[in-house]
Amino acid sequence: MVESTVDLRVVNARVVTPEGTISGGVAADDGIVVGVGTESNLPDAEHEIDADGNYLIPGFIDPHVHWGLSRYEYEYHEGLEHDFETETRGAIHGGVTTVVNFLLQKEPYLPDMEFFRRAGEENSYIDFAYHAIVHQDHHVEEIPDLAEAGVRSYKVFFNWYKHASPELGIDHSDAGRVFRVLDEVSDIPGGVVMFHAENEDLAIERRNDLQEEGRNDLPAWTEASPNVAEAMQIEQIGQLTEYTDSRAYVVHMSTGEGVDICERYQQKGVNLHAETLPAFLSHTYEQEDLGVWGKISPPLRGEASKKRLWEGLRTGVVDYLGTDHCPHKIEFKEKGEGKHGDIWEAIPGDNNGIEYFLPVMMSEGVNENRISMERLVEVCAANNAKRWGLYPRKGAIAEGSDADMVIVDLEKSAVVDDDFYHTMEPRYSTFHGEELTGLPTHTIVGGEVAVEDGELLVEPGDRTYLSRGPEGVTLEHDG
Repeated sequence: MVESTVDLRVVNARVVTPEGTISGGVAADDGIVVGVGTESNLPDAEHEIDADGNYLIPGFIDPHVHWGLSRYEYEYHEGLEHDFETETRGAIHGGVTTVVNFLLQKEPYLPDMEFFRRAGEENSYIDFAYHAIVHQDHHVEEIPDLAEAGVRSYKVFFNWYKHASPELGIDHSDAGRVFRVLDEVSDIPGGVVMFHAENEDLAIERRNDLQEEGRNDLPAWTEASPNVAEAMQIEQIGQLTEYTDSRAYVVHMSTGEGVDICERYQQKGVNLHAETLPAFLSHTYEQEDLGVWGKISPPLRGEASKKRLWEGLRTGVVDYLGTDHCPHKIEFKEKGEGKHGDIWEAIPGDNNGIEYFLPVMMSEGVNENRISMERLVEVCAANNAKRWGLYPRKGAIAEGSDADMVIVDLEKSAVVDDDFYHTMEPRYSTFHGEELTGLPTHTIVGGEVAVEDGELLVEPGDRTYLSRGPEGVTLEHDG
């Protein structure tokens, strides 16, 4: 039988598929996976990549990024366009091939949806979807129409940002709004309510105490929002999710206590799930040398929480990973006071997370035997795709899926320095100065080799807004 020639095939790989890891390769044509199996069963291709026995995995999906928030330089819409180009450029160097960005403005979202779609289509290197942050009453009213526009996930800041980061202009959400949003979303197919969980009442009291003591160190930032502050909010979220029979997702969960609470509710059949971040799996607040670079919200925790988060990932209680990538230039992050400046005034948030996402999880996870490659692909690709209505178009190497793939060399190393990054701001992160082992050699986006051995081979733009309907997104060849 004579087979036609396809665009691309990858051979001599350990291919991580939904069914397991196989030795062989993948063929792709017109951006779609058309064959998975042994080399002899794959069609000839115009372009062939020898994976040298390395892993071939689905591209990671980052479900948690904040483009456009550096309002020190840009108006929000202008910043969104800017960050789609700079930060997704870093994404493809790091092995992330799909992103879900949080929309954040005080104004209603619906009048700007066409702009939001165009901002990504024209500037991104990868396909993208959106969550909407609901922090005004009119945002809550928009939820049904946002669902029709393909946005079926809604974030509530159930925390203390009106004190901790007032420049973001995020209004406080109380338990009443939490109930209202959960209740509204319970009737939306595929709808999920996302929560930043830190108790505001406790945190502001602790902050005032610590500032009166003259504390200005990284551990003080953790003490200002102790483990119990996150646990209190997750408990309320669990109770209200059960009460409304809705679906809840705790973003960037940082504590072992959070894992325990989620496990208890999951065992009761409540749809309460959580993500964590590479930083919480790798760092603790005792690393005072991080200075304000280590100021993340919620804060870094201790060794016990780090260990419990890894356990939660392995056992399935913590089923998702993201980065909370929020790009700012170093002078804005530090508020001009240097790495060891004012811990209270510095911007909370990690930087460059999307580019170190895969390398950190390979280095700290797979190579340290904390998690298997198959489970890592599940929590960083498949589960993220399923939760946000993108599967099986994204998150899997399977016939009919988008050909978004990454070849990973588990022995390849690099030191995280200014030359490591390809994003807007390469000069700092919580991983600066560390050596990571387990890096991408090739990133393939839509069947096209986007990055090969560190060389960028594509231009931004011509990407797809992933509009999520009641059944999720359509497969490319269905649409």
